[in-house]
Amino acid sequence: MKKVLKRLVHDPKNFTPDDAASGLRAIIDGEASDIQMAGFMTALQAHGMGENPDILAALATEMLKHALIPKLETEDKNREQFGMVVDIVGTGGDGWNTFNISTTSSLVAAAAGLQVAKHGSRASSSNCGSADLLESLGCDLGIVAPSNVAELLSKHRFCFLFSSTFHPSMRYVANARRELGFRTPLNVLGPLTNPVLPDRAVIGVHSKALGPVMADALKTLGRRNYAVVCGDEDLDEISIAGNSHVWHIDGNGEINNYTIHPDDFGVTAHPLSEAAGSTLEENKATLERLLSNTLEEQDVAIRDFVLVNTGFLLYISGFVESMKQGAEVARETLEFGKVKNLFEGFAKATQGLSTTECSALDA
Repeated sequence: MKKVLKRLVHDPKNFTPDDAASGLRAIIDGEASDIQMAGFMTALQAHGMGENPDILAALATEMLKHALIPKLETEDKNREQFGMVVDIVGTGGDGWNTFNISTTSSLVAAAAGLQVAKHGSRASSSNCGSADLLESLGCDLGIVAPSNVAELLSKHRFCFLFSSTFHPSMRYVANARRELGFRTPLNVLGPLTNPVLPDRAVIGVHSKALGPVMADALKTLGRRNYAVVCGDEDLDEISIAGNSHVWHIDGNGEINNYTIHPDDFGVTAHPLSEAAGSTLEENKATLERLLSNTLEEQDVAIRDFVLVNTGFLLYISGFVESMKQGAEVARETLEFGKVKNLFEGFAKATQGLSTTECSALDA
């Protein structure tokens, strides 16, 4: 680790992706002290390594080498028969503290017919993270393990992969990250390291400058049919307030950059202030109203926010032919109560799981 740190600090121009991977490997293997971990992350940030897609790709590759990777196979389905799996996730850290849009959108997309493997964690820069919200509504997320992901997805079309469960080797760096109190390149690895390796995904980034960097990193990692998005306000999801920027890695690995607006979804724009998140209890109540389609006036902007993000995931996944159709499918899915049924099935399944078997899953 000392050799890596010396090169990073004294010769950053010649610091390579292999060097970055070596540094993270030392952390994962428990060979780095807290001071060395903090120094590594600080120097990466100070020398702009988070703006280098090859460095991000190398860090993500190393992290995935040590992850617990679920096999997407069941007794009656091999991986090819299992079908497409998708994700919608953001880097966080945009400072807007909006409602849990990607979490809700993942549920709506699953209820509409996609298989969604949502990779996430607890809140770090907001009041209420995806795991916090789902657990408050009765999901036992800690019990989801590599051995039951495929069964959950097959039977419920939704699964939440708790990052701490599937990336146990990153436990060594957790305290140092918290103590630093500022963002480093390791903060954006989550969306790059979903252990399911989704076939398609929408990834929100917290700044427009990070968009092309993340897209290039995804291309280097071999991901195709992924879209990186950023609201014009530097929002890590598609904005309900105005324009959003998209970097779409197509099936051939070409990156196409374009701009979208709520109008493209046939949805009314709203100020972001109308879609703000709140405390865990209040976000829980909002999600419950969305799931049961008993909206109050203050929920309309959040509902429309969910429609554009879900609609775009459906579009990128080839489930619909246009963004507008995607939003329409999302709206119908909510109104017909499909999301509530799906969520209740998933929550009940997690409550009945053991860490080694899935026999208690509902059909």
